[in-house]
Amino acid sequence: MLFSQNASKIIFLLLLYYSFSRLLNIVGADPPYPLCSNHSRYADNSSFHHSLNNLFYSLSSNSSVSKFYNTYAGNNLDRVYGLYMCFGNTTIEVCNSCISTASQDILKHCPNRKEAIIWEEHCQLRYSNTNFFSTLDIIGNQAQRNSMNILEPERRRFKDALNITLSRAVKDAVYDPSPDMYAAKKVRYLKSETLYAQVQCTGDLLANDCNTCLQIAINNASSCCNSSLGARIYSKSCYLRYEVYDFDGGAFEEIQMTAKNSKWKIWVTMIFVVSAFLAVTLLGSFVYCLKMKIVSHRGKTKIRWEDIISQEVPLHNIADPNGSEFLYQNFKAGDEQKAMEFPYIDLASIHAATDNFSESNMLGQGGFGPVYKGKLSDGTEIAVKRLSSCSHQGSEEFTNEVLLIMKLQHKNLVRLLGFCVDGEEKLLVYEYMPNGSLDVSLFDSTKCAQLNWSRRLSIINGIAKGMLYLHEDSRLKIIHRDLKASNILLDSNMDPKISDFGMARIVEGSEGEASTCRLVGTYGYMAPEYAMEGLYSVKSDVFSFGVLLLEIITGKRNAGFHDQSKLSHSLLSYAWQLWNEGKAVELMDPSVAESCCPDEFIKCVYLGLMCVQEDACERPTMSAIMLMLEGGTESSTLRQPDRPAFSWGISNEYDQINIDSLSFDRLTGSSDIKANE
Repeated sequence: MLFSQNASKIIFLLLLYYSFSRLLNIVGADPPYPLCSNHSRYADNSSFHHSLNNLFYSLSSNSSVSKFYNTYAGNNLDRVYGLYMCFGNTTIEVCNSCISTASQDILKHCPNRKEAIIWEEHCQLRYSNTNFFSTLDIIGNQAQRNSMNILEPERRRFKDALNITLSRAVKDAVYDPSPDMYAAKKVRYLKSETLYAQVQCTGDLLANDCNTCLQIAINNASSCCNSSLGARIYSKSCYLRYEVYDFDGGAFEEIQMTAKNSKWKIWVTMIFVVSAFLAVTLLGSFVYCLKMKIVSHRGKTKIRWEDIISQEVPLHNIADPNGSEFLYQNFKAGDEQKAMEFPYIDLASIHAATDNFSESNMLGQGGFGPVYKGKLSDGTEIAVKRLSSCSHQGSEEFTNEVLLIMKLQHKNLVRLLGFCVDGEEKLLVYEYMPNGSLDVSLFDSTKCAQLNWSRRLSIINGIAKGMLYLHEDSRLKIIHRDLKASNILLDSNMDPKISDFGMARIVEGSEGEASTCRLVGTYGYMAPEYAMEGLYSVKSDVFSFGVLLLEIITGKRNAGFHDQSKLSHSLLSYAWQLWNEGKAVELMDPSVAESCCPDEFIKCVYLGLMCVQEDACERPTMSAIMLMLEGGTESSTLRQPDRPAFSWGISNEYDQINIDSLSFDRLTGSSDIKANE
């Protein structure tokens, strides 16, 4: 009997130890720390496997320019979402190396899993077959503790310092206006001892969710590492670490720890009160200035559309988290003329049109929410873009798209039929495009056959006309900033329509150049000056157009392209190399070989390479591009394109141009043309 009781106790203690060690991922072990899902697996060499490889390539490539990035690869059931985050003050070089290592380790530790995450020493990498962007996830938090324990005489002082440091770090990470959701603090808690703390959230997380994640991480640290001099908490959505040594190369802001905690609380309270007073004052000033631009209309206050067009009320002042409320108030109850040209569609009508957003009507999943097919009561077929309620960035882009596209009318721009704002629901209603997006047809081995050469030329011309309208012919100079194959929709006649104006911007002046601290867009289509310096202009769109043109004529994606025989790691470098060897025709998509005119193909390759020149000044304008496509400019010779931007892996023997200038007769059989502006 006694033996049985002792055995039961031993088994219970073993089970308890196993559970606790599993929770802490066996505390003190070295990275990496993988967390693999057991729900579903993929087969080797499957479409999902191919999408995952493309995703890793995209993430690894972006880690050479950014310390956080999220994207997806593949289509429909084979789509995979992924992100990475590099910790703290990690350099770009270390970040890039860490993501490359993580891409290999995650496959080794979680083979054939459709969902996994891995934490390395300096970064984390995560992927899933379901969209987890902007979603808080604290399941499976991993903890690691410093093996050194706090000495009893120092315990009280250490705990006070830890509370102060983590509290300040979380506050700065969550509420500081900088977009990286990161903070690092240090405080001297003894004469010769300093505590260092660092917190960070993934860049797609909302502020409130970031705060929740970090508070839970603090609780995890308190539970697992209460007597330890240091701890790390790895979460899917955030990261926390504290130590009694500088573990991040001096990137810590020093804060003061007073003798009495009560004094510190008084100062915090005073700072909070003063900050709140300043915030209220600034808000009041903003409201007063905005009110001066408001006019009375039928007993209701309205911001005039004319003021927005003339930029007396800049779009960036409207496209904020409350921008959808502006739309609701100013256009739902607008005058009859405004309602006729741009109707507000009520939520009940959209529910009826989409069968309450039935899964059977889902067309796909966009970056900020799903898209549904529907039919209005008058028989009009529509596509409804439903923005995710948890996406702050999506709210801004929702408002931006409505206000921009409201006055843009062109046959090669997708038509926005209306919008709806109702509680948490934010919906955009477009004309339905029965042939979907260009990437679906272009990069599918069977569907690409319907895109013969004449159809591809027609699509290129249509896209160019739409971009020319945005840059030069509309009332406003518009930079799209996210021109890519998936944002080109095809109507019933396979005619192209440019879509998704959520990231578009109005620019002023003849140069049309602006800058930003927040990069938006898609890797593989970004111009170098935008990716590296945040500078964007009409020439940034020209770069994207050049990438898209080369993709259309070759049937190959720029992102994820690799040719071992030519040592080329992008479509741009491969095209430029073949151009220099006089073998540009080898780029031709085999599915158009019978219908393609070689001279027309060579001209398109040349035009694509000119559009992706590293120096923005060397790229043609959209008007020059249209002239080249139509064959209406005369010149004696064609200037040879230089090495394009982001042309990795090309050997030095091709550094110099090695073919003679080609005449326009060689390309088109007519007069000559010079591509430079």
